[in-house]
Amino acid sequence: MRNCLLFSLCALLAACAAPREPGRQPESLFDDSLFAAPSERIGADELFRLSDAMRRYLQHPQIEAQLRRKGPHRGLLEALYTTGELRLDYDAQRTRNAAQAFDERAGNCLSLVVMTAAFAKELGLTVRYQSAYLEESISRSSNLLLRSGHVNITLGRRFVEPRFPGQESMTVDFLPAEQIKGLRTREIDEQTIVAMYMNNRAVEAMVDGRIDDAYAWSREAARQDPQFLGAVNTLGVVYLRRGALPRATAAFDHVLQRDADNLTALANLASAYARLGRIGESMELRRRLARLEPEPPRHVFDLGLAAMKKQDLGRAKELFAR
Repeated sequence: MRNCLLFSLCALLAACAAPREPGRQPESLFDDSLFAAPSERIGADELFRLSDAMRRYLQHPQIEAQLRRKGPHRGLLEALYTTGELRLDYDAQRTRNAAQAFDERAGNCLSLVVMTAAFAKELGLTVRYQSAYLEESISRSSNLLLRSGHVNITLGRRFVEPRFPGQESMTVDFLPAEQIKGLRTREIDEQTIVAMYMNNRAVEAMVDGRIDDAYAWSREAARQDPQFLGAVNTLGVVYLRRGALPRATAAFDHVLQRDADNLTALANLASAYARLGRIGESMELRRRLARLEPEPPRHVFDLGLAAMKKQDLGRAKELFAR
């Protein structure tokens, strides 16, 4: 499993290849018999639900005055992110629902988008979600290599809002200003946001060694949005970890049938073929990967680790920066 890749932490780029089409994820991808019941409740019912503490925050006299004075969407965004009252921390280690992000004052980009959307809906504002065309970040946990994408959110006016005519919409992003200058985005549906949340929970469960939970989260992510291929890729990785190699290859094949140059699915399928003894097919996929991605991030990462073991810290720093 050393070469296993998956999308996580606001991951979404695998879903960008094709326009959205209605449909349902084939149930043939799932095999509940290989897994025990999950140890936690699986679902997104509470994803956008406001807690009592969040409602009290909106009802605070200072916040209410700001919403009246500046308009609901500008007032909300300033209350959440520019006044410094909440003191939110960016934390990519765990994906939270809206109430958890508010209570813990922390979240990754997806958690902060969800929390902002929950407040906006309470105020009757329109909400749009965007995936950002941003260079992915690479991280590693145990023997999993994680690729991360990015999302942001735009708040629009209420349908009937006579005041503040100049404030048609406002976008909030959780990256430094120098990183979002000229950032290209693509609008995505709320069901994709929900699927991304479930997919992140699946990856986090897998990192913790909770494979049964990871399966349940990735299955529901794939059902939530059939166009979000990252969830099917994660499902395939879960099958690899359970040793269900035919199931894993079927999941990766499903992704590649819809996105033939999906680097993550290609790398994962090559690993699955190698474990099945299909060495020729594995090598062919790796050659194809080399053409599509001449310098894979996992290879550079491994070189950095090797340099660290040799105490060549300057070289290791150079490789990790690359």
